[in-house]
Formats: sequence, C-alpha cells, structure tokens
Amino acid sequence: MRIAILLIMFLASPGLHAGAPDLAAIEQQLAKMMPGEKPDSIIESPIPGLYEVAFGPEIFYITRNGRYVVQGDVFDVKDRMDNLTEKTRSVGRRELIATIDESTMIVFRAPTEKYVVTVFTDVDCTYCRKMHREMADYNREGITIRYLSYPRSGLNTPSAEKAVSVWCAADRNAALTLAKTGEIPEVRKCRNPVADHMAVAAKIGLTGTPTLVLADGTMLPGYVEPKRLAGFLAQSHQ
Repeated sequence: MRIAILLIMFLASPGLHAGAPDLAAIEQQLAKMMPGEKPDSIIESPIPGLYEVAFGPEIFYITRNGRYVVQGDVFDVKDRMDNLTEKTRSVGRRELIATIDESTMIVFRAPTEKYVVTVFTDVDCTYCRKMHREMADYNREGITIRYLSYPRSGLNTPSAEKAVSVWCAADRNAALTLAKTGEIPEVRKCRNPVADHMAVAAKIGLTGTPTLVLADGTMLPGYVEPKRLAGFLAQSHQ
C-alpha cells in the first residue's frame, strides 16, 4: 500500500523531473512526499544509476535523477536467477517479525528445538487446520511453531472473534487446538494482539493463510508438510 501511494505521488509531483542528482537529493524527495516516513535503506542497486529503496519488506527502485520509479523484482540471471529484491525483502520481514514480542504469540515449542517458524494463521482456514493437526510431527522434526493471528475475513468478523476468544482463554494452546477442530470457542474478551498481528501482516504483503516466515525472513505461502519443511530448513541453514 505504501508503495502504491508513493508511486502516485511520484507521478503527480512536478519537482521530481527537475532531477535529484545524488543520494541526499533522493532522501530529500522521499521526505517531502512521505513526511515522517524514513526508508530503512537507500542503496545503489547492481543496475547502474538505479537505487534500491526499502521500507521494511516493501522495495522499489528509483533513478538517481528521481524521474523514474520501478516496482518489481530484480534478478541476477548470471547467478542462477538469484532474486536480489527478495533478499532485501527478507531482511525487512525478519526485522519486522523481530519487533513482535513472543509473549503475544501462541507457541507450540519443539522439545528439541532446531528451528523456529512464525506462522500467520486463521482458525477457520482449511489448510491452517491441516497444518495444526500435524503439530506433533513439526515438533518431532525440531520445528517450533509460533502463531500470529490473521483472520482473513478481517476484524469484527466471526473469525476474528474466535481468535480473540482463543487468546483470552486460560489455556491458549488448548483453546486454539479445539478451535481448529471446528469447535466454536467460548466467547471471551480481553486485551489482545489480533489487530497488531494483522497490521504486521499487511506490512509484509500477506494475502492468505497459512503463511510461514522463517528465521531469516524467507516467506513461504501455504501449507508445507513437516518433513518437507524440515528438509528446506536444514538446507537453508547449511
């Protein structure tokens, strides 16, 4: 969403075409367009004359004169189609997830923990339920699952109300497990992190559930069966 707004402002701003010849000028232009918003990084991309601008996991590119903005992924085809944009995006996701206190998550910890995976979940999502039924298998593979709430129907909907009720239960893990069997949890209300989790999901561009975010910020959309996930994690840690 931030990028879409920024692109509109770039196109509407007559001052941009006058030129921003260096990095400082690009920073000044961004500050004018998005007061109070400071990019996490502005670096030269591998493409001469093109700068990579990162707002967390949101990435776009701008020419040094400020005239052109490019939105999309940059691939290094010489190096096995390496997605350079995704590498930066993953760093932004990792840092964003790190801002979430684990005490606001519902955690199913592996007895012998090798990996930690953060999962955006919806109690009414079919594949979220399938994933949860296999929690013991994930844990046996050494994978700790940390759940964040993402009711896809939005706030103030039955799915969101269930997520709140689960959070407000005395035993959140047990309540979540029951809810994912289709049992409607007893209605409870309390201070909860559901809206905060959804705000983070919006920032990383999440569109569905389950969505897995690995420790390095890599995002895996959809269900991944336990052994396959364990194999992927082992390979990524080599």
